[in-house]
Order: sequence, then C-alpha cells, then structure tokens
Amino acid sequence: METKAAIELKNITKTFGSIVANKDVCLKVNRGEILSILGENGSGKTTLMNMISGIYFPDHGQIFIDGKEVVIRSPKDAFNYRIGMIHQHFKLVDVFSAAENIVLGLEEEQKFDINKSAEKVRQISEQYGFDINPNKKIYDMSVSEKQTVEIVKVLYRGADILILDEPTAVLTPQETKKLFKVLRKMRDNGKSIIIITHKLHEVLALSDKVAVLRKGEYIGTVETKNTNEKELTEMMVGKKISLDIERGEPKNPTDRLEVKNINCVNFEGVKLLDNVSFTAKSGEILGIAGIAGSGQRELLESIAGLQKLKEGEILYNNPKTGEVDNLRDKTPIQIRDLGVRLSFVPEDRLGMGLVGNMDIIDNMMLRSYRKGKSLFLNRKKPKGLAEKIIEDLEVVTPNAKTPVRRLSGGNVQKILVGREIASSPSVLMAAYPVRGLDINSSYMIYNLLNKQKENGVAVIFVGEDLDVLVELCDRIMVINSGRITGIVDARNTTKEEIGLLMTKTDSLENQGGEE
Repeated sequence: METKAAIELKNITKTFGSIVANKDVCLKVNRGEILSILGENGSGKTTLMNMISGIYFPDHGQIFIDGKEVVIRSPKDAFNYRIGMIHQHFKLVDVFSAAENIVLGLEEEQKFDINKSAEKVRQISEQYGFDINPNKKIYDMSVSEKQTVEIVKVLYRGADILILDEPTAVLTPQETKKLFKVLRKMRDNGKSIIIITHKLHEVLALSDKVAVLRKGEYIGTVETKNTNEKELTEMMVGKKISLDIERGEPKNPTDRLEVKNINCVNFEGVKLLDNVSFTAKSGEILGIAGIAGSGQRELLESIAGLQKLKEGEILYNNPKTGEVDNLRDKTPIQIRDLGVRLSFVPEDRLGMGLVGNMDIIDNMMLRSYRKGKSLFLNRKKPKGLAEKIIEDLEVVTPNAKTPVRRLSGGNVQKILVGREIASSPSVLMAAYPVRGLDINSSYMIYNLLNKQKENGVAVIFVGEDLDVLVELCDRIMVINSGRITGIVDARNTTKEEIGLLMTKTDSLENQGGEE
C-alpha cells in the first residue's frame, strides 16, 4: 500500500538579495513519519522550514498538502493547514501559566473559560505522555517544561504536521529520551514530524528518513535504517571527513589553575556561583557540563577577570616563574601583565570577543594593540596571522580586510577561536566554541583543542553536546545553579550519569568530595 504524502515541496527557491538560501528544493514527508533535515550551517534548513510555517514566502515553487497545492502566506495560513512549528527560542509569556500561553491569540466562539482550556491541555498531555501542569507559571518551569508547552500549544491548535528546530539543544539525556518517546507516540498516532538538528546520533536514533541539504540545494533523502554517520556527513559536506576525536593520555599533568571557594552575586544579590572549587591541570582538557544558564559563563568570566567575586581565590601556578599568583579582583589587563595567558572564547562572540565594524586584521591586533610603541601600528604580523587563520580554518570571506560583521556566525567563531589559540596561552578557556558550526568545522576545533593539550596547555572546555564532552575531555565537571555537583573521569562515565548530575541540587562538597 502506497504511503500518503502529508506535505510535499517542489522546486522551492528563496533568495535574500544576492544570497540564494534555497534553490529548487524538492522534499516529501509522509503521514506517520519522522523526517530529519540535516545540513551544514547556512545550508538553508531553517529558511526552508520558515516557508512551510508561513514566516517566509517562496520566490517560486509549489507546496502540496495531502496532494493539493496550497499557498502559505502567514503562520495563520500554516495553522489552517494544520502545520505548527516549535522554534529553538521559545515564544512564551513568563508571567502567564502554561494553559494561558497555549490559548493565547486563539479566537473563541464562546466566552473564554481557562478551566476548560486547562482540561483540554490535560487530555492532550495524557494522550501523548507529556508531563505538564496547566496552571504552572512559565517562570517556574525548566527548559524541557517550556518546550513541552510549545509542543502542546501547536497540538491544541490541531496541528498534525509538526516542525521542531534543534529540539534537544538544551535538554539533558534523560529529557531527550522522554521527548523522543513522546515524538514516536505522536508519529504512531499519524502525525508527520520534521526535525532540524546537528546531532547525527539523535537522527539515527529517532527518524525514519533523513533529508540532506548542502549550500541551499537538496542532495537527497535516505532511509535511516540504511545509513550511518559517515555517509550522512559526506552527503552534508560533499567530501570524506574523519569523525574521530583522537584523545591522548595527559602528559605530565600539573596543577595550573586552582579555583578555591569562589562566590559571585549579581546586582540583585542573587548567587551566580556558590562556593565553587576545582583544579585545572596542564596537558588535559577539563570539560564543563550543565543545563544552559547554570553558571558556566559566570565561572569563566570570573577567571578571566570579567566578573567581580565576593569570596574565594583563583590561584595561577605560573610555568615561567614558578610563582603562584592570585588572580582575584585583578582586571583582564593586570592578569595579562602578570604573564597569565587566559584565552577566553566567550558565548557572546561580537558582544565580547570581536568588534563587528573592524576588519579581520584589526581584530587580530586587539590582542597586541597595547604593545605598540610608535605612532604607527605594525600591521604585518596581524595580517599574516589573519591570513593563516582564514586558510587553516577555511574561513569563508572575500579577504582579510572584510569587516567581521559581514561574516556568517560560523566564520566569526572560527576567527575568534583561531585568534585565541594563536596567542599561545597556558590556560585556554573555550565557551561553546563550536555552537552553530557545521560538523567539519567542529572537528577542526576539537583537533585544535587536542593540539593545545599536547602542548601542555590547561584547556577548559564548556560544551553542550554530551557525546563530544565524553569523547574529547579527560575529566568532566558538572555545574547546576552555580554549584559543582560532580567531577567525573570522562573515560569511565556515561551521558546518563552526567545528565543526573546536571539536575542534582546538592553541591559536590555535600556529596563527600570529588568523584
């Protein structure tokens, strides 16, 4: 029996000025099927889904729902055709309850009754296995609960074609398993589900079929059971690449950075870091795992001199002088004047790492500008460094004089990471250095971090992909609500163990010390 196509795209094209986001894309999703959309950063995945959900309108091409051609000019049109999109960044009102958010914007024929709406939310939740309290306020919810509200919101409106953009980006392994169980139940109930994701292991675990885009063009669709990670990567990138992270044993590890009982509060008096202690060793990669907003950023900023501490010490064992320096309360410039090479790849690239209006060469000079002793600056070395980074990391740019703001997010990251590593640090802190990067570029960065480790650098790596943390790091420290909840040996741990530590509320000291 022939399966029925829920939605089919024929020759869909979308351009933004001279940039071709999608070119003649043909795609089909059947009823009761989960389709994953794969592609490098900038391959046109989200643009394509935004056309299905009514946010963009295609320049040309056709969209068919259940075999009939339709025109989708707005999200309202998409809902009329029972299409719902769950975006990566949630669109919820914090002070409203789950039920209030779910019914927000709906036109009711009769007088609005929140109790009836809450009951319908409970029915949908029971049908698919969601765990949700309709009366709970959004500001009291975890990330996975907020995502559940977004999914129930589109189901409440009658959607039977669901699009999810990077749904597991901020979920723990346990939350991801729960979500996948719900999605399979929805598929078995006849729903059609499209998922945009970068995580190949999740694609293989969940989807029935995988469609691949490359540079805005449709490459093909394969059945998940007949493919593997390497084949999908080759389809995405267009060439063979290695997906192996070669982790060596730490050589002569010595304590390089000792963080002792640091506390940090914001201007409202809320604790951002609560009695945090750990040691980073030379020649090893220390991973930091945690749900988004658990204190990872504040921890790295504290070490880099960008956050004022209330209590505690940050002791740096200087490999050149053999002396111990306390970095607490010193400015970033004072820290550098001590000879401390803390290279920090921040979460906010352009906000903290680079100047958007300056070209790539000038951004290289930001590291060494204060060394200039004459009226005229020497641009020869920064120019050479910029060109080397462009070549080594395959930065897509017309030339080294291009303003950074004109580059894609992925290329901005490559420049920032390349510049920080080129400064020959003894401690390298990298916060989400591969966020938004395609697979090929991500593995370039992993290999660069491994080379730094081999050179005796103490590498602190904050990541969100637990598979990568387990494969790349030597030890993994887990942080939750500003507290260290565990430190584990990456070679002997599991994603599930890390996931449990990510949701623990007890600090490490209350558990009896380092694991």
